[in-house]
Amino acid sequence: MLAIDLAGKRALVAGVSDDGGFGFAIAKAFAEAGASVCLGSWPPALGIFHKLMERGKMEESMRLSGGRKLEFERVYPLDAAFDTLADAPAEVRENKRYKEVGDFSIQGMAALIRKDFGDHGLDIVVHSLANAPEVKKPLVDTSRAGYLAAVSVSAYSNVAMVRELAPMMRPGGSFLSLTYMAGERVIPGYGGGMSSAKAALEADTRTLAYEAGRRFGVRVNAISAGPWASRAASAIGIIDRMVDYCRRASPLPAAVEAREVAAAAAFLASPLASGITGTTLFVDKGYHAMAVAPDHPAFQST
Repeated sequence: MLAIDLAGKRALVAGVSDDGGFGFAIAKAFAEAGASVCLGSWPPALGIFHKLMERGKMEESMRLSGGRKLEFERVYPLDAAFDTLADAPAEVRENKRYKEVGDFSIQGMAALIRKDFGDHGLDIVVHSLANAPEVKKPLVDTSRAGYLAAVSVSAYSNVAMVRELAPMMRPGGSFLSLTYMAGERVIPGYGGGMSSAKAALEADTRTLAYEAGRRFGVRVNAISAGPWASRAASAIGIIDRMVDYCRRASPLPAAVEAREVAAAAAFLASPLASGITGTTLFVDKGYHAMAVAPDHPAFQST
């Protein structure tokens, strides 16, 4: 039987601070396939995340097949807005939610991984990071600072992570990021520069596949997932309407499930996908193929 086998591989999933998003589902799928899993978690949410795990509040979501329990090898503090600790302003470094966690920058996390697992201790990296402080504003009303913040955290951080972590990859290494249809088509209400960030993320996936493939021998891909009503996505303000529209508009009239995105991620990270790089894979029930919802009044027979 052809199976996804990640035994002996170590994955880092960056952008997990609860059990409700795609990142957590991907981490769980990796563990099911035999990988050891580390996380990169946003410092302001890190303490709450640890407490949820310690107090058993995530007991059900941590359950794996065969009675096993999901365990994380390490949970690193990560604020992907900063390449180095020196890049973070003093008010961030001195904030009580940051000052006690150590170096929370991308370079800081890379240094901790190298300290824990050696110079070549990684096989898989997942970029599940996105943030736009002005996401509820139309693009035309988005400030320069808000726009650059969205692109910085949601797209450039992937470039920085490839640069820092690719040298630590063992042969067959794989990078994966999560994108959304708004990088290709207009999604009204998905503002603040996030559509621009997703477009940049997808363009960077192709360029990084070439550059990092030639320099480091790693693969770089992206998954364009259908909308998912995670806690983080609630910041958009219209996530429930996005999910409902895609459910009605898709060839398979159902909302995408996190497990479906996670299964695709496990495949792309596995040796089964060794010939796939520079690709954006749609996991959205076919929504990307449609131009309009079939129940639109203009297309209903009279």
